[in-house]
Amino acid sequence: MAACLEIFDDDKGHELSLFCVPKHYEEDLDSVIIPNGLIKDRTERLARDIVGDMGGHHIVALCVLKGGYKFFADLMDYIKALNQNSDKSVPLTVDFIRLKSYANDQSTNCVKVIGGDELSALTGKNVLIVEDIVETGKTMETLLALLHDCNPKMVKVASLLVKRTPRSSGYRPDYIGFEVPDKYLVGYALDYNEYFRDLSHICVLSDKAKEKYKV
Repeated sequence: MAACLEIFDDDKGHELSLFCVPKHYEEDLDSVIIPNGLIKDRTERLARDIVGDMGGHHIVALCVLKGGYKFFADLMDYIKALNQNSDKSVPLTVDFIRLKSYANDQSTNCVKVIGGDELSALTGKNVLIVEDIVETGKTMETLLALLHDCNPKMVKVASLLVKRTPRSSGYRPDYIGFEVPDKYLVGYALDYNEYFRDLSHICVLSDKAKEKYKV
């Protein structure tokens, strides 16, 4: 099982007043559950693990948009730094895909893949999928099935977060930043109906905000 930093169910997080949070979101959040600095440190460690495992192979890093873009950018920066300062390096190219499986705060049974027609270019390649969060696991399993049909040489998955939920299919990524409680989290590019991507920290969304930003 992939190593990760576990945030326990009874963890109340940190008071918003201890961090820099945009004024327009202060009433919409319950707490800061993962500060930005801790995200960055954990991401740097994941980069080291990935280079250690996959070094020497040309990797296509596949970013899952939109929620994965911050984690992806920081992970690529750390891998680039390791490439420049280590005896073991990873030749990298990048690509992007978008998956849609949410309506408000609920995961739907229908997973829409945007850009899936381009997956055929990954045939015979070593692929690193970079995702923001794995919840039920069904979305990632759908993407992996699509990739399997394209016959890549190898596929690894790095997810910043894995949610601890009874709705999980049991799927676990190869690289995990944090295992988190079954709460709705926003920030660091994780959104609620496109809001909150501009938060630096990962925060717990309040129930009142779910109604406020509901579509």
